[in-house]
Amino acid sequence: MSDAKFFAKGKAAELRLELTSDKKDKNYVRRKTALKRIVANMTMNNNEMIQLFPDVVDCMRLDSLEIKKMCFLYLINYCRLKPDLANKALSILLDDLQDRSPLIRALSLRTVSCIPLPAFNEALVGPLGRLLKDPDPYVRKTAAFGVAKLWAADSSLVEKNGLIEGVNQLLVDSNPTVVSAGLAALTEITDKSEGMKLAIGYQDASKLVQILGDCNEWSQTYILSALMAYTPQDPAEALLMAERLSPRLQHSNVSVVLGTIRVILYLTHYISDDSAIQGLVKRFGPPLVTLLSKPHEIQYVALRNCFLILQQYPYILQNDIKVFFCKYNDPIYIKVTKLEIIFLLASEDNITEILRELREYASEIDVQFVRKAVRAIGKLAIKIDTAAQDCIDTLLDLVATRVSYIVQEATVVIKNIFRKYPNKYESIISVLCKNLDSLDEPEAKAAMIWIIGQYADRIENSDELLDEFLFTFKEETIEVQLALLTATVKLFIQRPAKGQELVLQVLKWSTEETDNPDLRDRGYMYWRLLSSASGNADITRQVVMSEKPTISVESDKLDTRTLEEVSLNIGSLSSIYLKPVSQIFKGTKARQLEQSPALRRSDSNFDSPGFYPNYTASNYFSTNGGDLLSE
Repeated sequence: MSDAKFFAKGKAAELRLELTSDKKDKNYVRRKTALKRIVANMTMNNNEMIQLFPDVVDCMRLDSLEIKKMCFLYLINYCRLKPDLANKALSILLDDLQDRSPLIRALSLRTVSCIPLPAFNEALVGPLGRLLKDPDPYVRKTAAFGVAKLWAADSSLVEKNGLIEGVNQLLVDSNPTVVSAGLAALTEITDKSEGMKLAIGYQDASKLVQILGDCNEWSQTYILSALMAYTPQDPAEALLMAERLSPRLQHSNVSVVLGTIRVILYLTHYISDDSAIQGLVKRFGPPLVTLLSKPHEIQYVALRNCFLILQQYPYILQNDIKVFFCKYNDPIYIKVTKLEIIFLLASEDNITEILRELREYASEIDVQFVRKAVRAIGKLAIKIDTAAQDCIDTLLDLVATRVSYIVQEATVVIKNIFRKYPNKYESIISVLCKNLDSLDEPEAKAAMIWIIGQYADRIENSDELLDEFLFTFKEETIEVQLALLTATVKLFIQRPAKGQELVLQVLKWSTEETDNPDLRDRGYMYWRLLSSASGNADITRQVVMSEKPTISVESDKLDTRTLEEVSLNIGSLSSIYLKPVSQIFKGTKARQLEQSPALRRSDSNFDSPGFYPNYTASNYFSTNGGDLLSE
């Protein structure tokens, strides 16, 4: 029977009668139905359900796991609004912590640990110590997570009562799921703690890798995350650990695959043999390609992580570029990410195939995607010198379509091409000048104005073209106004007779009739420069027409330190946003490479003695000389 019927809006009075009725209720069927309706209404934010708090608490005494689940869910949802009534339920929960059924013990433990009230936190301390040693592995697993939740609510309670040591003992448990839960709890605690750090030695890391095959996906993910706390002391042991982990790359779960990639990439910083590193990272290719056959949401996660990995090792997917070609039914966020990866993989060997594909993308109906495709063609011209002419020919074919947004994007990227290859492709300026009417966006206008000003001596009617833009000078954005000011000064320097009247007019507007300080300051700077250098035009030319810095597409890449930190967080939101995790979650520790004799010199970029925090032995969750696990 469908559960949709429970989502009809209910009245508190009617539901109370169902919960408290004296009628015979075999197997609590009537109460179960009423509680299902209450939970459904609670889900729909029907705040009238809060009136039933005392009645639901009474139902918690019934000997039914299904009823207890719904009652505990209700309690967690409304405990903050009715803390006094919630405290009355505490005694029932504490009794359930001693129930014969491990499911009820674990369920009540999870409920108490999820309620952020002081009375619940204090009452949880004693039972937690006992339940960490419970004979049932499911209860021990739940107790490990309970310690982490209690630490987040009140860390002093956990530290004073030695619960962390209790979790540490779970790491030698015979059940792999319990071990992984203990690691997950310790990882969560140490990630948010200022004075504690997780440290794993080689022997214990080896044991964790050994039990990976016996764990489910969640447990494998916890263990792989914890392995980031292992610092190899020798290149050989780092290589051996990476080799043992590599079979996990064939797993069907995306989280396990990305977690394995994260750990192997981390270990490569401690491997001295470059050929061994190449062999390891080349194994990433097939599993990453396989992930692209998953649903779109998983594809996106895989693509973002591919983009990050390819910034370090572009050769691992060099021969698989076709798998990144866009499909007709890809969402826009998938298409844009694929475009970024195609650009990273572009080389002299595949540029012809890529340009043909981008040309197709530029004829699609999605305007945003077409713009990205046109811009990618321009960036390829800058990236690959030998393909610049082919890229320009493709851009000119697109400009010939006279589609407004295509012409505007092409104008912007052609400006950058001129900066990359000065005095080489100026013959196409005439084509751009024929399409001035298509320019109505500030960035495109500013790009075209820059081209006219920079090559004013080669464009016969450059003064007329600039004069057309000046008709709307006062209504333009500051970006266009600044471009017009600089372009008219360049025109005057290169063709004084034709530019004198225009430059005087623009300087007057910029200094006397504007409220923008940037425009006014630049106007005064040019005015004083032209006045003081009137006797020596070469000085003005050297300043205004000076050689521009070399333009490069490398600026799109992450800087070395950010790339390293984000790579240590592959599979997380950090790798999706391409930002350090500390910028996404406040209070989270930044992951950095730990110093070790095995750390490659090229990776040891941190000369500051304060960059790595100093921890005393008492700060480590470790035994036996640094090994986290003990026998």
